[in-house]
Amino acid sequence: MAMLLVLFVWPLLRVVGTSFTGNGVTLANYRALVTDPTYAIVLVYTFRVSLVVTLLCLLLAYPVAWVISSLRGHWLHLCLGLVLVPFWTSTVIRTYAWLVVFQRRGALNDVLLSLGLISSPLRLVNDGVGMQVAMVHIMLPFMVLPVLSAMWGLDNTLLRAASLLGANPLRQFWHVHLPLTMPGLSAGCVLVFIMSLGFFITPALLGGQHIMVAVLIQQQASRLLNWPMASAVSSVLLVVTCVLYIGYDHLSRRASGADLLGAGR
Repeated sequence: MAMLLVLFVWPLLRVVGTSFTGNGVTLANYRALVTDPTYAIVLVYTFRVSLVVTLLCLLLAYPVAWVISSLRGHWLHLCLGLVLVPFWTSTVIRTYAWLVVFQRRGALNDVLLSLGLISSPLRLVNDGVGMQVAMVHIMLPFMVLPVLSAMWGLDNTLLRAASLLGANPLRQFWHVHLPLTMPGLSAGCVLVFIMSLGFFITPALLGGQHIMVAVLIQQQASRLLNWPMASAVSSVLLVVTCVLYIGYDHLSRRASGADLLGAGR
């Protein structure tokens, strides 16, 4: 607790306190966040990218987790290893690898040009497409693991009971499998969304003209030396993250309470 207070809580309080500085104690930095359209554009773009990345990770992770949950033996260990391999590689290295793939004379454009599918190189680095693809690649394990954990905890006898009661595979999935794996889905979505909000390396290298909040904070602190504004943006991001987590925790507790009530009845 002492270590957390000194190395975590106190720096956060310093950041929040700095956000109110300027010409004395003032709300000018937060007023600028509301009135200046530049900051609003960055915030909206950050939320939109985070939401897109979360949805794409969800669409990709669910079938992957479903396949892995049905495996046994060596195939299970192999697939789990493939999911965990990205954790052994630096995010910077993976981002630079995507930069090599997506640049105008990169591997992807060279292949498409050689096949005659395009007449000129695609612009994938500075328009946000390459950044979102790279973010999905980096965030995907954080979605697969919670969903996979929920699927491993699923009681398969419930699916067999639904089949005996006449439910087809689609109804089994929609009314039994999906609701029971919803805790893992919600945990993965919240984790990926919150991490995407504060992502820095990939947006800085692949984002181009469209910047996200973390890049904005770095520019304000390092280039413009505007520490109060950087602290204000950081504080807003911290508050949003806390609100999202508290909301998720509240909803999960209500869902758990409803399940217990239904079981009691």
